[in-house]
Amino acid sequence: MLGKLILNYPEAARRMGLLLIAALIVTGLYALGISSAWIGKIFPAAVDWLKENKQFGRLVSAVIITFILAVNWALLQLLSRRQQIAAIWIELFALLMLFFYSFDLSISFIARKIGFMISQGVVTTLFISSISIAIATLIALAGAIAKLSKNGVVYGIATFYTSLFRGLPLLMQIYIIYLGLPQVGYVISAIPAGILALSLCYGAYMTEIFRAGIESIHRGQTEGATALGLGPNQTMFLVILPQAMRVIVPPTGNQFIAMLKDSSLVSVVGVWEIMYLARTQGQTEFRHIEMLITASMIYWVLSIGLEFIQSRIEAHFGRFNAR
Repeated sequence: MLGKLILNYPEAARRMGLLLIAALIVTGLYALGISSAWIGKIFPAAVDWLKENKQFGRLVSAVIITFILAVNWALLQLLSRRQQIAAIWIELFALLMLFFYSFDLSISFIARKIGFMISQGVVTTLFISSISIAIATLIALAGAIAKLSKNGVVYGIATFYTSLFRGLPLLMQIYIIYLGLPQVGYVISAIPAGILALSLCYGAYMTEIFRAGIESIHRGQTEGATALGLGPNQTMFLVILPQAMRVIVPPTGNQFIAMLKDSSLVSVVGVWEIMYLARTQGQTEFRHIEMLITASMIYWVLSIGLEFIQSRIEAHFGRFNAR
């Protein structure tokens, strides 16, 4: 028996070597996110061997991933900064898609539903968000001016408002407005209730942003405008606010993006926005994860659009302050 094993040793070593090479290839494919079912059809023996030697598989996976990252880092250093940013976005997006692909999604189901989600959900979401943003901006401006007022009554109202609406969860505010106002005789439908709640909540947060931006402008600007004969309103809207926008726009843009996502909370009162449709459409064929991923991608695209608009506004007021 021992003599037979010795005679067959070269053949056994060759088979073991081929098996290890196949195992390395399989582990690399695993690390790249390739489906295990597809790999098992091509390398069945290597897959079975890796199942029996899991520690080896983990070690090889770590080595391969480290090698890929090192090579990728070296190649990225050969590109310009703009090319590096584009390459990183492409790579991370591809990894995200591979991650979603591992969920075994039904692409045909997504294709059937995405048109309705965009035509109904996106339109409703943008409608609610845009009106809420406009109203919140007006509330924030009025609140900031009130908090800078020397009148105790006006200051007290402004501080009470910001304390209340920053202290209550947005979801609770939606419920109180939608369910509470009818109790005192003011019946309100779901969409106006959602707009009112979003406007009041984000108006309170943005009040502090506007106040800080206005206070960042040196007092000499106000004194100079007064010396030129400008009234308080003219000084605020022609001198102070244009300069303060450079400070106000970045955090306000973040609030706009947050409001876009928080508009999903109005789905609890039956508004047909993106999140509501994702939840209800996914129930039709028990394809919840498909609709949730689709909704998340739609929110992401909308947020990217808002980020682009924010960057253009920042650049505009940056040039204004540079002059």
